[in-house]
Amino acid sequence: MDISLFFKAASDMFTKSEHKITKPHRNVSYGELRKFQEYRIQLDNFCYQLFQIIQDCTNRGFLPHNLIEEVKEISQKIQSQRFRISVLGEFSQGKSTLLNALLGEEIQPVREIPCTGIVTVLKYGTEKRVICRYKDGREEEIPFEQYQLKATISEDAALGCLSDELAHNEIDEIVFEHPDLELCSSGVEIVDSPGLNEHPERTAITQKLLKDTDAVIFLTNASHPLTQVERDLLQDVKTQLNHGKENEPATNLFVVGNFIDLVRTEKGRELVQRRIKRIVQGQNPIVAGENRVHFISAQAALDAILRGTKDDYLKAFQHFTQSLEKFLIFDSGRIKIKHSISQINRVIEKGLYLLSQSEDTLDRKIKIYESEKYKILEQIGEASGYDIKLRHIANILKKEASVPAKNTYDEWRKTLNICMKEKSEKWFSKHSPVFNRKNLIQDYVNQFSIDLSQEIDDQVNNTLISGILKEYIEKFDLEIAIVLKVIQAKFNRIDQQIQTHWSDQLDLAISGINENFFIGDRAFWGVIGIGGATATALIVFAGIGLAPVGILAGLAARMVVGEISSAMIASNRINDQIKRKVCEIGIQNLDKLKIDQELDEIVGSVFENRVESASRVIAEAIALYENLLEQQEKAHNETLEQREAEKMWIYQKRQELEQIQNRLEVILSKCAIV
Repeated sequence: MDISLFFKAASDMFTKSEHKITKPHRNVSYGELRKFQEYRIQLDNFCYQLFQIIQDCTNRGFLPHNLIEEVKEISQKIQSQRFRISVLGEFSQGKSTLLNALLGEEIQPVREIPCTGIVTVLKYGTEKRVICRYKDGREEEIPFEQYQLKATISEDAALGCLSDELAHNEIDEIVFEHPDLELCSSGVEIVDSPGLNEHPERTAITQKLLKDTDAVIFLTNASHPLTQVERDLLQDVKTQLNHGKENEPATNLFVVGNFIDLVRTEKGRELVQRRIKRIVQGQNPIVAGENRVHFISAQAALDAILRGTKDDYLKAFQHFTQSLEKFLIFDSGRIKIKHSISQINRVIEKGLYLLSQSEDTLDRKIKIYESEKYKILEQIGEASGYDIKLRHIANILKKEASVPAKNTYDEWRKTLNICMKEKSEKWFSKHSPVFNRKNLIQDYVNQFSIDLSQEIDDQVNNTLISGILKEYIEKFDLEIAIVLKVIQAKFNRIDQQIQTHWSDQLDLAISGINENFFIGDRAFWGVIGIGGATATALIVFAGIGLAPVGILAGLAARMVVGEISSAMIASNRINDQIKRKVCEIGIQNLDKLKIDQELDEIVGSVFENRVESASRVIAEAIALYENLLEQQEKAHNETLEQREAEKMWIYQKRQELEQIQNRLEVILSKCAIV
């Protein structure tokens, strides 16, 4: 595909996304987010201009081709940038109504009993369409009329036990694209979750919802706020948002008390507000930051939005949306914009420097004699060999690390039965083993999932990261550093001989690689891209699909119900027997996943990521000096008049690059005062 067509299509897409939306009677708008979205569109336009300049220079032999790929990669990242908001909470807390109020449209299905049963992603699209993604990897576009049917729990399940229907559901998520939703067209994707209190795959779903999220809205019922189950879920969310740090509050977590209109007295509302704030912002705070706790009536606000009227409920809701909008812009948006500008500027600086060197070549200030040309070719060949060497070292270290990693897992697995038995002694359920046995089992399955997740995190991951893998990662990082320093030193000597500074660009590349990974306790997570201290992350990355705890919840819920005989009812120790059976079946299912066989893949990915990063630096070094040789050959064959014309052309291109730099500074200054 012609890369210019890629940029053209992207530009057209952004232009379409900015079309004016005219809707009657809408009291919800996101002007600041839309303004911020315009900066992102401007940045991508600058990428297109930069691409055109670099492509022109590359076609004439003045810049290496790898710069084109860098610009394309930056542009793709800018285009994919979205603010992502996840909405969490138990069933029947008004999550879908809240989303409808945020969107200003009745999109999500709503009813008094548990309703939404599927993770739903609402996002901007050039046309209205619904994509259904299944757990087996299939996906299909479905008619809009089927959307609410697919996303909704049946009334029978809602009135009975939800876990059976949820566990058997084949749908992974539903993506709803719409061109005319104010919030989504302002650069926001919203993830609506099913209620998590009775979901058999709660841990896996929570982790999926929190992946790459910018902000989380946790919804609770103001008329009976923050039950113990909700507090436990909030603590888990906070820990995952903080990448495993349990003692720090989350700055991107909003706690919203819904149904405040059901609390009739002023005194009652004051008590509710004090209770929730004390729990989430008290001595051991769960959230931190300005305006992170709000009290609303989502339904009353939605009614006012649809009627085009204003009341106190709408004002409270608008205060919440303004706080959310401010957080997205100031805390998350600025970082994204600054990072994008930094990446674009880095490519421009490379281009300016290399064009300056091209001018020196045309002036014949840079002269490469045959002997020096031979040395450059020799260094290019050696640099290619270093790439092969690093891959060989990576394979050796991977094999060495896999053995103790597997031994660590085996040792932990031997103690797992006893450990889970001890943890099960603290499990609790309000349900009767006689009359509500299925619900009681589901409670124990959920608690098993949480405890197993914590156990894997504490016993396996910490040992693997802090001990075994850290040692081998540090060894390989040292090998990479030695190889890159050798390459840099050799090209430095060439620079000294031909009086150039091309190796300075290699310095930039080597410093860039350190942004991708570093030696330290968090190196493992940094490389394989697993954020948070959850057991599910380890297995999801291995490519198994659902995390073990999620699978356990789904499978054990069904298997346990079928295998626990009615004879147990007569036993005085029924709870202990059920707990033992849940542990037994759960651990059997864990063994079926064959986690130990996936450790090689996990360990290998750590080294592969580092090899790829180092290979990019080596490829850049080769491209730089190949380009130098091409320019030298070109300058040698041109007349004085041709060289002067080329120098003038290069000067113009440098001016164009500097103009883009100046415009980037303007955006940067505007972002600082948004």
